[in-house]
Amino acid sequence: MSDIDRDSLPAILSHAWTLLVRGGADRKSPLHTPVVASVDGDGLPQTRVMVLRKADPAAASLRFHTDARSPKVAQLDGKPVSVLAYHPQEQMQLRISGRARIGTDDAVVEGIWDQSTLFARRCYLAQSAPGTPLPGPASGLPEWIEGQQPTAAQIAPARPNFAVLWVDVTAIDWLHLANSGHRRAVFGAGDGWAGAWLAP
Repeated sequence: MSDIDRDSLPAILSHAWTLLVRGGADRKSPLHTPVVASVDGDGLPQTRVMVLRKADPAAASLRFHTDARSPKVAQLDGKPVSVLAYHPQEQMQLRISGRARIGTDDAVVEGIWDQSTLFARRCYLAQSAPGTPLPGPASGLPEWIEGQQPTAAQIAPARPNFAVLWVDVTAIDWLHLANSGHRRAVFGAGDGWAGAWLAP
């Protein structure tokens, strides 16, 4: 567990962002795979585990990658979103509120695509959109690429299926669990991230 001053709101906020940044960079971090929640067109809650690709404290944003054909793209783009993460070693839960933005075809998205490994891009070769019914268990990938590392030429047709999801963070609800007594604080963009204590 990190040795931070849990009586200091600025120290708590800084530490939360440090762990999120690490979560985006380290696949072994518990914050690498948070739950992203939204509401669908019928008003029903939808949750999914997603891979956190990058956390940017300066921009107060989180970045994820997704299939542009996925139903969640329409559910998320421009809408409120919640991200839930738990770090067992830190005994810390983060409930992050924000607004989702989807990018598909600008220079920034193109640069992110180019920086991804060929193997990571392979999943965007799936022939059907996520959630499409199949006659049996299958990855959805073409047979010729199953278990194979694609070449740049082979992966090129997958590019239109790639999208970036940004969550522009508007609030962070921090909860620390401890036998000596839990602590909870909330930080919001509207208050300049000054933070306030809440009952756990």
